Amino acid sequence: MSENIVFKPETLEQVHKIIARYPEGKQKSALIPILHLAQKEFGGWLAVPVMDYVAEILNIKPIEVYEVATFYTMFNMKPMGKYVLEVCQTGPCMLNGSHDIINHIKETLNIKNGETSADGLFTLKTAECLGACGYAPMMQLGKFYHEHLTKEKVNEILELCRQGQIALD
Repeated sequence: MSENIVFKPETLEQVHKIIARYPEGKQKSALIPILHLAQKEFGGWLAVPVMDYVAEILNIKPIEVYEVATFYTMFNMKPMGKYVLEVCQTGPCMLNGSHDIINHIKETLNIKNGETSADGLFTLKTAECLGACGYAPMMQLGKFYHEHLTKEKVNEILELCRQGQIALD
């Protein structure tokens, strides 16, 4: 483990509170919320040394952390832009134009799905159902949904991001 991979004291306090929710021997149940904290604290993605650190904290094998982190699309295995544009691509969103929204983002930012823009600000990720089908097409940006998207709305959102005016949590 790298010496600089250590949770801040306030985050470590949160980690211990999460672990305390589970009975002795069941600390592995805290893995997903702790991975969320780790991803947020260590640059928006889970490098192998970060996952090793989480395994050490939970007293589990590193492979157990890798299996969970690589299974769920909410965890990033490579560096991401400051703003991760997760655009829903399933049925209702696709029927309401998410394909056009995805293509517009690709063209506007000159990136493909899974890539980060040259300025490091944006990463495009297509997502499976985000559970807001009535608001299609939509995307998640940080913890917030942006709904009934049009190309114009996407342009406004991108500009607000560039100005640092979009909240992520």
